[in-house]
Amino acid sequence: MELQHINVKLLVEEAAAANLEPLIPVFHGWIENRAKSDELLIDVADYTHVPAGPGIVLIGHDGNYSVDNTANRLGVRYNRKAAVAGTNQDRLAQAARSALAACRRLEQEPRLEGKFRFNGRDIEIFINDRLIAPNTSATREAYDADFRAFSGKLFRGKEYAISYSEDPRALFTAYVKAAQPFSAADLLEALG
Repeated sequence: MELQHINVKLLVEEAAAANLEPLIPVFHGWIENRAKSDELLIDVADYTHVPAGPGIVLIGHDGNYSVDNTANRLGVRYNRKAAVAGTNQDRLAQAARSALAACRRLEQEPRLEGKFRFNGRDIEIFINDRLIAPNTSATREAYDADFRAFSGKLFRGKEYAISYSEDPRALFTAYVKAAQPFSAADLLEALG
């Protein structure tokens, strides 16, 4: 079966949690400066008033970017909305590259003063399509090989662990944790 609507969230170091409001002008700058992206980025939404919620969201035509605090786990999240051609590995790589590239841009953004840094170990992968991937043991068994193959490539064969959400009310989610830290740049390079 084909995975679609893949979300990838890179957890950031906790120091970033203090204030998300500086992200608003940064994301507006991404909309204005389309030269750095071939994506159509449309608007910015501020959900910081929602406890443990979506944070600041940059809305795009094919996907959204956010600094998201869902479940009190702060991270840079890419939410692919449009279908992507190719294999499950291609689609996982596309979503991860988008999340990693956004994380790198935030890490390098002078206005953020280095406050948003990938923690180097924790990645969450969600499938935002309950019809394709309900959060069941059958889904976990069906896609485990895809997630392991992808993680092996991403971490270049280094040690990692995968666990899955078992709450049937939640999206199908894989929690991937590397045994050693990696930079977002290293992971982007691993994906080619």
